[in-house]
Amino acid sequence: MLNFFQWSGFTPKFRSGGKKLSPILLSDQPRFMSELDIQVPIPFDPFAEGNAEDSGAGSKEYVHIRVQQRNGRKSLTTVQGLKKEFSYNKILKDLKKEFCCNGTVVQDPELGKVIQLQGDQRKNVSSFLIQAGIVKKENIKIHGF
Repeated sequence: MLNFFQWSGFTPKFRSGGKKLSPILLSDQPRFMSELDIQVPIPFDPFAEGNAEDSGAGSKEYVHIRVQQRNGRKSLTTVQGLKKEFSYNKILKDLKKEFCCNGTVVQDPELGKVIQLQGDQRKNVSSFLIQAGIVKKENIKIHGF
């Protein structure tokens, strides 16, 4: 008597690569979606950590230094995330005097106070903030091209 595989000419695939164990039969396959061992992925929010209102003592407050391209060779450096107890105008005055550039403090409804400086001053601003003791080096994030 011929078995199904010999009769149909079907060559079964084996589970263990090259070793010949038992062929994969249709009875081994799940019949319903509920029988599948698939884990449903949970939604992941990459910004949840930054948006957490109740961030504990272990969380770091970063100072973000970014550069924005204007028209042509002109660029704008923005500094955000400084603590509210610092006087932004005094920091801005020292930055302007140190780097010979113009700047302003802008009140943003979403980001709070942001210092804007003319030109690409990212490295200068980060070294100034570290030397002045306003921010530690590990709490500074420099963004931009």
